[in-house]
Amino acid sequence: MEIETLAWLRTAEGARLVADAAGAWADHPGDPVRVAAVVRRLEPDAEKAAAATTQARLRARAVTKFGDDAHRMYFTPDALEQSTRARVAAHRAARVAAAFPGGSVIDLGCGIGGDLLAFARAGLVAAGVDLDPVRVAMARANLDALGLAGAVQVGDATAIDPAAFDVAFADPARRGGRGRVFDVEGWTPPWPWVLDLLSRRALVKVAPGIGHDLVPPGVEAEWVSDGGEVKEAVLWSPGLATTDRRATVIGEHGLATLTDEDSPADGEPGTEVRAVGAYLYEPDGAVIRAGLVTAVAAGVGGGLVDRHIAYVTSDASFRTPFARSYRVVEHLPYREKQLRAALQERGIGRLTIKKRGVQVVPEELRKRLALRGDDEATLVLTRVSGQGTALLVEPF
Repeated sequence: MEIETLAWLRTAEGARLVADAAGAWADHPGDPVRVAAVVRRLEPDAEKAAAATTQARLRARAVTKFGDDAHRMYFTPDALEQSTRARVAAHRAARVAAAFPGGSVIDLGCGIGGDLLAFARAGLVAAGVDLDPVRVAMARANLDALGLAGAVQVGDATAIDPAAFDVAFADPARRGGRGRVFDVEGWTPPWPWVLDLLSRRALVKVAPGIGHDLVPPGVEAEWVSDGGEVKEAVLWSPGLATTDRRATVIGEHGLATLTDEDSPADGEPGTEVRAVGAYLYEPDGAVIRAGLVTAVAAGVGGGLVDRHIAYVTSDASFRTPFARSYRVVEHLPYREKQLRAALQERGIGRLTIKKRGVQVVPEELRKRLALRGDDEATLVLTRVSGQGTALLVEPF
């Protein structure tokens, strides 16, 4: 998209066409050719029609990330894909605001402004820079559309001295021409720049798969999940850190957090491997990434099913935001032939297969089992004390 096209989309005429395009998408979902034809009848200019059609489609997709705000915002496909969910950004901004009430933050590589919106809403003085003029224009448009204050300009994040701000935030690009870049040295800006930034008051969004060994001393690593899906890890510099490792879980009922201070010491309850009890707990991905599985085990009065498997078991029934809870119905044979017979005997035709620590592809196993029946069940395939185990469980 050109900046001139974005400027037109922000006019009354452009806004009407985007609204009309949104209506066309609602009337003809999954039929982009028909939607394009409807919009072209309203606007003969091909570039304007295409821009409005694309913007309406992106806004509909963005609702899962930005809620109702999405209907007033502006996006590009790549920028939407890379942007942070509003609930996750709001949590991060709230932590910064708690440390520096009414303080200032510079977003080094602000994109379309998703994080700027959260910082501004948290009462912080927010400013952003980005190399892409179109994204800068969109960030400015998004702040204006939502009535939020903030300054945005085109600039090189690596050339900015953040000393004038209370806190600096960065989200290095982790995608290249061939897709995701897993090597930190391939990020843009690169890892040495990230380490230098963390020597100041700063926070940096990184890939959830970052190794614990890469986290510098004194820096807090926080893994965040939203709706059961791990979304990011954030490194908090020593001036902002409050612990070493943290798992934050955002769900429909709010936010909960665990830290390494909640983890029991070796030999304490929650660290031992024990037989499967009446209940099985599947820790949230953020908990697993943060290495806090034993904290969940201690919290439910249980232990581990295996030293290297992230399942927790207990004889007590708990509901916890840090894990999915299951009642263990029965142990089934682990060998495939006997397992098939056991499931058929119980009339199970629809099977959810969860696996951890075993070489099983659930979709392929489900086909081989060729189940028929009216009942539905959940099967857990894992290792217990090193041995392959099949558990029929029931979520609660």
